[in-house]
Amino acid sequence: MIVKTERDREGMRAASRVVKAALDAAEKFIKVGVTTLEIDAVVEEVIRSYGATPSSKGFQGYPNASCISVNDVVVHGIPSLRTVKDGDIVSVDITALLNGYQGDAARTFPVGNVSPKNLALIAAAKSAFEAGMEYAKAGNKVGDVSSAVQLYSELNGYGVVRALTGHGIGHKMHEPPEVPNFGKRNTGAPLKSGLCICVEPMITSGDWRVYIERDGWTVRTADGSNAAHYENTVIITDGAPEILTL
Repeated sequence: MIVKTERDREGMRAASRVVKAALDAAEKFIKVGVTTLEIDAVVEEVIRSYGATPSSKGFQGYPNASCISVNDVVVHGIPSLRTVKDGDIVSVDITALLNGYQGDAARTFPVGNVSPKNLALIAAAKSAFEAGMEYAKAGNKVGDVSSAVQLYSELNGYGVVRALTGHGIGHKMHEPPEVPNFGKRNTGAPLKSGLCICVEPMITSGDWRVYIERDGWTVRTADGSNAAHYENTVIITDGAPEILTL
């Protein structure tokens, strides 16, 4: 784990502002009839307009500037000519590199006439993140955050994806420690002031099990239930965490 200096934190704040701007642009652009590839193009244009680069593009062979996941795709959906339909829920996950620092965040957006069940799922992912933030401070452990996310989600009837986790972040997109969305209190890596992590609940309206498609990237729910994803880059402090991508 790398505790960040104030200079590091300033760099990460700047990179996170780029991510937030790209997410805002995606939210405004997404509507019935657009393709996920068109959404990705908007994201890339915004990132590059700030002098930043999309971290996912070329990462381990990934082809695009963002991950766009629709309905039962949990994460890592590859943008394509698929059109967004009325009632879809669309998750957009963006990481940007600016001056050697990374910012990372994800949101799930409703499109058109979305069912109450899916709107509740989207809201629950955000609330699960907020539950985790109650424990995201120096002196606690990663497991305190993880268990809070899991407890909130499962008490409200949602599946918590276990195959994927949050992570540390800094000069690299993924740094130690791993930050699961499930776990036990008082376990895992210690949270220290200056540590930067991404907390990202990935929850489903059904079972927690997932599988990866043959493209090697697209992660879907095993039972076909819809999924929501909510992520922010966070700096741990001695008090309330500093959430950089809000």
